[in-house]
Amino acid sequence: MDIKLFVKLIAKRLNLQEKNVAGTLSLLEEGCTIPFISRYRKERTGGMDEIQITAMSEQLERLKEIARRKETVIKTITELGKMTPELEMRINDCWESAELEDIYLPFRPKRRTRAQVAREHGLEPLAKILLQQREHDPEEVALRYVGDDIATPSDALRGAQDIIAEMVSENERSRQQVRGQFRRQAMISSKVVKAKADTDAASKYSDYFDWKEPLRRCSSHRLLAMRRGEDEGVLRVSISVDDEECMSRLLRDYVKSQGACARLVSEAVVDGYKRLLCPSIETEFAALSKEQADEEAIRVFAENLRQLLLAAPLGQKRVMGIDPGFRTGCKVVCLDAQGNLLYHEAIFPHPPVNHRMQATVHLQQMIQEYKIEAIAIGNGTASRETRSFVEDVADKDVRVFVVSEDGASVYSASKTAREEFPNEDVTVRGAVSIGRRLIDPLAELVKIDPKSIGVGQYQHDVDQTKLKHSLEQTVVSCVNLVGVNLNTASAHLLQYVSGLGPSLAKNIVDYRRENGPFFSRGELKKVPRLGAAAFEQCAGFLRIPDARNPLDNSAVHPERYQLVEQMASDMDCSVDELIHNTQKRKSLDLQRYVSSEVGMPTLTDIVRELEKPGRDPREQIEEFRFASGIETVDNLEPGMELPGIVTNITAFGAFVDIGVHQDGLVHVSQLADHFVKDPAQVVRLHQHVRVRVLDIDHRRGRISLSMKGVNQRNDSF
Repeated sequence: MDIKLFVKLIAKRLNLQEKNVAGTLSLLEEGCTIPFISRYRKERTGGMDEIQITAMSEQLERLKEIARRKETVIKTITELGKMTPELEMRINDCWESAELEDIYLPFRPKRRTRAQVAREHGLEPLAKILLQQREHDPEEVALRYVGDDIATPSDALRGAQDIIAEMVSENERSRQQVRGQFRRQAMISSKVVKAKADTDAASKYSDYFDWKEPLRRCSSHRLLAMRRGEDEGVLRVSISVDDEECMSRLLRDYVKSQGACARLVSEAVVDGYKRLLCPSIETEFAALSKEQADEEAIRVFAENLRQLLLAAPLGQKRVMGIDPGFRTGCKVVCLDAQGNLLYHEAIFPHPPVNHRMQATVHLQQMIQEYKIEAIAIGNGTASRETRSFVEDVADKDVRVFVVSEDGASVYSASKTAREEFPNEDVTVRGAVSIGRRLIDPLAELVKIDPKSIGVGQYQHDVDQTKLKHSLEQTVVSCVNLVGVNLNTASAHLLQYVSGLGPSLAKNIVDYRRENGPFFSRGELKKVPRLGAAAFEQCAGFLRIPDARNPLDNSAVHPERYQLVEQMASDMDCSVDELIHNTQKRKSLDLQRYVSSEVGMPTLTDIVRELEKPGRDPREQIEEFRFASGIETVDNLEPGMELPGIVTNITAFGAFVDIGVHQDGLVHVSQLADHFVKDPAQVVRLHQHVRVRVLDIDHRRGRISLSMKGVNQRNDSF
C-alpha cells in the first residue's frame, strides 16, 4: 500500500497540509495512540487536535479497505481473462467505493440471472444487433437463433432484451445518472401496514403512518425511527424518484432511432431500470442514508457520553451512597475518601414499612461514626422522598446530592462488580456505584457499558461495531484528558490510559499490591511487560500526587523533565520553586529552548502545566433542588416555570428531569429564542436549566417543555 498516495488523498479530503498528514500517519503506523499524538507530538502534526487525528485515522482505514478490495477485484477479473491495461489503470486510479463497485459489477460473480441464461443460449450477439438499431425486421434476425433451447423468434428477442436490461443496469454511466437523480430528488416515505395500524406496538409510530419528505432533509432520528418501525413490521419504507424523468434520460442514451429494434431496446431499457437498476440504487441509498443517520446518532451519543464522563466530581470525600426505595427500603453504604466500602445496611424510612424513627437513628449514627462529608442519593424511585428525609436528619454541613443511577444495576450484576465485592449482593454494589459516582463520575462510569448509561439516541438501531468503537474512543479521550492517579486507579480505569490496555493495567495493580504505592513514574518500568514503548505512551497521563518529583503529578512528559530542570537551573531555582513562582515562569525566554525536537507548541504546553500541575479540567460540582410541591405529572399545569436537569440530548432536542418521574422534552425549536441547529450548542448534560411547561399528554406519557424566554442558570451538575 502506497502511504505517500494516502498522504496526498487524505490531505486533499480533509484540507490539511501534506507535511502534517505525513507526520501524523507515520505516528499512527508506529502504534502511537491518538491522545499521545495530540498532546505530545504537536510539532509533527502541526498542532492537530484529537478530532482531526481521529478523522485522519478513519480515512486511512477506509483507504486501506479500498486498497484491499481493489486487489480482490483485479485478481478476480484477471482470473476471468478479461483484464486489460486500460481497465487495470482505471481500477488503480479509483479511490471511491461506489465507483469501484460500478467498474467491477459486470465482472462480479452473480447468481444465474435471466440475462445469464440468455447468454448461455447464445443470444448475446442478437442483443448487440438490437442495440445497433439498424435492422428493419428484428424477428427475421431472431429466427437464426431458434433451436433446441429457443423455441420461437419471440423467445430469442425476449432473451436478448434480458441481456440489454442487465447491460443497462450494470453500465457505469447509467448508474451514475440514476444515482445523481436520487441524490438530487429522492423522497423517503413510510406507510403503516394496515394489519398493524391499530396495535399498541404501532402507536409510537403514528407520526409516520403516512409520511413523505426529501431524503436529503430527513433527520437522523426520523430516519432511524422509520427504519425501526419497518424492522418491527409496522411500517413500509421506500425511497423513490421521478421514474419517468429517470427513464427518459436513460432512453435518450440507448434509443437512437424509431424502428422496431428501437422499440425493443426501449422496452428493455425500461425493464432494466424498473427491475434491476432502480431497486439497486434504492438499496444503495437506503444503506447510505442509514449509514449517515447512524453516524449522526453515534456522534450525539459520543458527545453525550463525553459530557457525562467529564461531569464535575466532588473529589476525595467520605461519602454515603443511598439507593432509595419504598417497599424494599433504602440501601445505605458508607465509603472512605478513596471509595472503599466501610459499612452498609438497609433502612426503611418510607411506607409501607415506615420505620422512620429507627431509620433516623441509624442514619445519624452512620454519619457520625464514618465522618460522612456528603451524601449521594440515586435519582430513581423514592429519590425525592429520600432526599427530604435525609435533609431533615443529616447535619447541615453534610452536603446532599442526587445523582443519576442509570446503569448502576448493570454494574452491580457485572463481572467487575463481582470481583470488587464478591461477598456483597447486587443492592450493595448498586449503592456503592451511586456513592462513587459523586466522588469521581469518570472513574466509576468507565466500568459500565456506555449503552447502559441512558444517554443514547436509537443506540440499538445503529451499527453496533461503529458505535462500540466510537464510544471506546470517547472513554479513552476523557480518561487521558483528565489523567489518572497511578496509586488509586482501578485496573478498569487504567486500561483506558494511552498505551496500556487490560493486561498491563492488571500488572500495574498487581505490582502496586505487592510493592506498595509508586513514588515516581520511573518505577513503572519495573512493572512486568511494561516496556519502553508502553511507558512512552502512558507516562504523561498518569499522576502521582505525593511524588518526590512534582512533575510526576503533572501532564509534563518524563521525556521533557530534563528540559524543565534546565529551565529551573537557568532561573536559579528548583523545579518546585519554578512551579510556585509566577514571576520566574514569566521570565522564561521560551525561544531559548526551541530545538529540532521541541517546538513552541510543546514549550507553551509545559509552561501552562507548570502553572497548575495536575489540574483537573472538570468543573466544580453544584447542588440542585426541584420545585417543592411538584412530584407527579398530575401536579403540572401549562405555563408553570420549573427548575430541571438535562438528562439526555438528542438531535431533536433535550430531555429534562423536572422531578415528576417522567422526563420532559424541550424540542430543538423550543431551546432558545434563536434558530438552533445542534442542541448540544445550547445545553449540556446535567446542566441546571429553567423550563416552562407547554403541554402534558397523559395518554402518551409525554411532557412538552420550553426554554424560550425563561431566565436560565448555567450551572453544571
